[in-house]
Amino acid sequence: MKALYIAMMLSSVSLVSCTNGPSARNGTVIGALGGAAVGGLATKSLGGAAVGAGVGALAGNYIGGRRDRRYY
Repeated sequence: MKALYIAMMLSSVSLVSCTNGPSARNGTVIGALGGAAVGGLATKSLGGAAVGAGVGALAGNYIGGRRDRRYY
């Protein structure tokens, strides 16, 4: 099961690097930290924190990328 979580994290990190403006980078970090906190507290496990970090990083990168494109 740990291998599945690690594979999900690595794939999400590779997808996150598609948008790399300043707001996208900040959004990725903030989203990953927030998602890890929420996932860890919701499931009380390291796996939940890992999945939450991946989802949060993707969402934060998407939102930050949209903001970069709006102000470009």
